[in-house]
Amino acid sequence: MAEGKSIYIESLGCAKNQVDSETLLALAEKAGYRIESDPMKASVVVVNTCGFIESAKKEAIDTFFTFRNALAHSTRLVLAGCLAQRYFDELELPEADAVFGNHDLSLFPQLLEELENAQPGCQVRMHPQTDRSKSDCRRTRLLSRKGSAYLKISEGCNHRCNYCAIPIIRGPLVSRRQEDIIADARDLISRGVYEINLVAQDLGAYGTDLDEKGRSLFPELVGKLASLDGEYVIRMLYIHPDTFPMELLDIVRDNGRILPYFDIPFQHSHPAVLRGMKRTGDRKTYVELVENIRRVLPDAVIRTTLMLGFPGEDEEAFDDLMTFVEEAQFDWMGSFLYSREEDTPAYDMRGQREHDRAHKVAARWQKRLEARQEEISMKRLERFVGRTFRAIVEEPIQGEALAIARIYSQAPDVDGLTVIMGEDLKEGDVVRVGIRAVRGMDLEAVLIDD
Repeated sequence: MAEGKSIYIESLGCAKNQVDSETLLALAEKAGYRIESDPMKASVVVVNTCGFIESAKKEAIDTFFTFRNALAHSTRLVLAGCLAQRYFDELELPEADAVFGNHDLSLFPQLLEELENAQPGCQVRMHPQTDRSKSDCRRTRLLSRKGSAYLKISEGCNHRCNYCAIPIIRGPLVSRRQEDIIADARDLISRGVYEINLVAQDLGAYGTDLDEKGRSLFPELVGKLASLDGEYVIRMLYIHPDTFPMELLDIVRDNGRILPYFDIPFQHSHPAVLRGMKRTGDRKTYVELVENIRRVLPDAVIRTTLMLGFPGEDEEAFDDLMTFVEEAQFDWMGSFLYSREEDTPAYDMRGQREHDRAHKVAARWQKRLEARQEEISMKRLERFVGRTFRAIVEEPIQGEALAIARIYSQAPDVDGLTVIMGEDLKEGDVVRVGIRAVRGMDLEAVLIDD
């Protein structure tokens, strides 16, 4: 039974949503709420949802009802985040005590106050549409593993890819002020965060809404972030391939604090499919981008995301995608099946019956693509054997002289891991390790210093 005002947040979806959850926790704490790690002890439980594709929406609703069925009747349950924002007007969910969109997180304490004063059975609803910049708040509780944190530098997106619901949910690009981002980074470093993971819908687009000529200010920003005092590294996540700022490569080469890790969601390689997506690249230009990155940064690690089953993809287009994967030799790759999202331009490109048929074919193609990429990833891992790297410890294995960790080539939650043989390792430790073997998609290492 919850005592007093306490809150628990279940964060679903991407790292950007996790930053929102951390912000909501900080705002609740300022409003007098105690942060609970056990939802059963909280007076308010928030499910911060993703609403990007069909599978994410299903997970959000399933998670919500799992909590509703498990929690005491007196516990207030809030549906928040992308799903709440996207479907606010048509959402009929009487089981929710409150519904809260995500365009101005600073209004969250107001929602909590209204929720406290609401009569039982009366739903509180808030669909903020104001400036996201007011949501800046020092995050007192991080949901990442110790020593690692996400830092969001912008909100929304201006690319308007035909399949993507992000602009519908998050709105157009709104870049944070550089001074706010730098202050956020300083705070994280002062709290012992070693790995700062920069996130946005497209890092490369940062500042194009602030600069008079529409230029990317991301290279300038990342250079400033890399010049702060302290022991830390910067990891960059999500850079759109069609507007990749090439000047970034020299900055990474000249500053050891910026990890040579590039997450570039190419989505596809065939020009007809890419034009249907409202993207401008093709296999040749995308392979050239990969080659240019590796020419300047031979140790660069490149991750991508590819989509299968988009309208217009046929056997020829899939063969082109397989060739692209062979030529690019990505270190890591994720793939997903196209989700037909209402209100996006791609929704009307084909009907549901045709979509279902294409989905089945794409699922078979996906298995072939992922099997080949797994072989490539394991081969790419071999270049790390016999070398030493700094690693951040994620999880010591209780009762054994082992720990799960990551080196620079492994981003949180999405890539393989490094298993360290060593004594007395703790979560958040940053240690030097020697890589001695590849084990599937992971690395095996030995501790060479404390």
